[in-house]
Amino acid sequence: MKHPASPRVVALVGPQGAGKTTLLESLLRVTGAGPLRATGGNGTASGRTMTMELAAATTDFLGERWTFIDCPGAPEFSLEARHALMVCDAALVVCDTGPDRAAALSPLFHFLDTRHIPHLLFLNALDQSGASVRGLLDSLQAVSSRPLVLREIPLREGERMVGVVDLVSERAWGMTGEREAALIPLPETDRPLEEAARRQMLERLADQDDALLEQLIEDVVPPPGVLYEQLARALREDRLVPVFIGSAERGLGLLRLLKGLRHEVPAVEETRTRLGISTQGGPLVQPFKTRHLPHVGKQSLARIWRGTVTDGGTLGGGRVSGVFQPHGARQEAVRTAHEGEVAIIGRLDAARTGERVEQDEVRRITGWPAASPPVHQVAITAQKRTDDVKLPGALARLVEEDPSLSVDQDPDTQQLLLGGQGELHVREAIERLGAHLRVPVVMHPVPIPYRETIRRHGGHHARYKRQSGGHGQFGDVVVGVRPLPRGQGFNFTSAVVGGAVPRQYIPAVEEGVFQGLHRGPLGFPVVDVAVTLMGGTYHSVDSSDQAFRTAARLAMAEILPRLEPVLLEPILHVELHVPRDAIPRAQRLITGRRGQLLGFDANLDLPGWDILTAYLPQAELKGLIVELRSASAGLGTFVARHDHYSELMGRQAERVVSHQPVAEP
Repeated sequence: MKHPASPRVVALVGPQGAGKTTLLESLLRVTGAGPLRATGGNGTASGRTMTMELAAATTDFLGERWTFIDCPGAPEFSLEARHALMVCDAALVVCDTGPDRAAALSPLFHFLDTRHIPHLLFLNALDQSGASVRGLLDSLQAVSSRPLVLREIPLREGERMVGVVDLVSERAWGMTGEREAALIPLPETDRPLEEAARRQMLERLADQDDALLEQLIEDVVPPPGVLYEQLARALREDRLVPVFIGSAERGLGLLRLLKGLRHEVPAVEETRTRLGISTQGGPLVQPFKTRHLPHVGKQSLARIWRGTVTDGGTLGGGRVSGVFQPHGARQEAVRTAHEGEVAIIGRLDAARTGERVEQDEVRRITGWPAASPPVHQVAITAQKRTDDVKLPGALARLVEEDPSLSVDQDPDTQQLLLGGQGELHVREAIERLGAHLRVPVVMHPVPIPYRETIRRHGGHHARYKRQSGGHGQFGDVVVGVRPLPRGQGFNFTSAVVGGAVPRQYIPAVEEGVFQGLHRGPLGFPVVDVAVTLMGGTYHSVDSSDQAFRTAARLAMAEILPRLEPVLLEPILHVELHVPRDAIPRAQRLITGRRGQLLGFDANLDLPGWDILTAYLPQAELKGLIVELRSASAGLGTFVARHDHYSELMGRQAERVVSHQPVAEP
């Protein structure tokens, strides 16, 4: 059997709820492939309607092999979609008639445009809303730097969409029941609308082609075959965005969409040229999704850029253990996967997501999409103490599967912190830790790194003396303590003269002072203080490093409560990225959390979006992403970094201190 030349890959992307999964199911049905079983580890999570993991399905249409990748649309899982876009020949942007769709598509269009990824637009569910195609297209054009060129117009009976008209061939297709009917005559009442839309399409094309512009000026219109070729070339070169219309649920317009994809989507050879991938050499694959499965091990969902991959062959210096064709949650074992295809490859242990893998080499590439900083964090511990050793390895596999997760360690408590792109994202990761990686964990609130400092200066004399037979312990110090400006940390100096404290014991005094600052009278580390060793005495036999270290620690425990200790809370510099109409709600959200507004500016990368900057206490960060997305139709996000510490007074400080154990001297 001759293998079809140049299999092609299309990623289905768009806002959450636009109908991407329904569209994929319908495309598979139209091409005669089995249904996508979007449950479990791939596709739509069990019991949910939101796609949280990309799902790939392979099918054939008119003798050609296609792989469609259904990508999550929620902001929490956007990195999955971006990884799929990096290996596709073209993206199919699915958009319904929701009022916030332009703002929702702005980040996606920006990514596609800056990466020069060819993309088409499918306006979905027009049959349900009766929305104006032209009005919807005008709002979307405002957030796309590429011209959106309408390829079809709807045929309607009242508000109901019953067919589509191809503006290139000027032919109409109608619907009978749930099936797409054969060609139908274009109703004369729709001809003026069709002619106007076609003229606008030709003018958009002429903006890209001087020869066509001259023909239009002379009232010469090229035949449909020439126009199809011009549209295909413009798509390959990412100069325009063809727009198709229909209904994923009813199957309306899908056959026309498939034929449009077939004629216009670039082949793998052209995608390789766009990405700068050489045609010379042996097999070359690029994983864009990694999974670790119980009893199976590591599996990589990868695009094969060059050559063939065979079960038992060598890739990345290791032996391939299984080659599978993906179809949602199902996998079909195949002996060989060919150039251009998407395949699941077992045991690419040396390769991480985004790297390019040759027979004996794994190479990192520049420009692979990086994860955004986490916007939601929880502290975690293993549910069973026996799993403490397993937890770091399980977290490493989890982050390899989903690089938009992060794992850090709190410097004060040493607790592990799991971060992600939202509350749902982190919760799903924790469920996966228990269900698939077999290490269940318990969540805890993230500790807030409060600090304390002093307002007054003072001096203190402390002595440590112990006699228990033989050599005893003796250390005697006089210290002066004063506050420093905010952010100065800790400073230690010695003003001892005359050898009152021998030089060899001074480092031990500094160490003891530093230990005494680990936990101040309010229960938190003490910062922004200067300590000077003013004097002391020693014993020629009983003095030691340990004795002077203990004396210095006692000195700090005894003097700090008398120097007006004050609580400091960490303040973050926060940038909130939201659609412009959500700015007033975002401002109220910040001020309601004790935040200080600094200003806002237009987001130059995302039309229709603004960036709001503010100072926000870290204690107020919990739940911010949930409320921010609620205030911005699920679209907003933020970036936060530590900026400074600020004094915290009154009842809020009392509540914080009351939850701390009393410091012991």
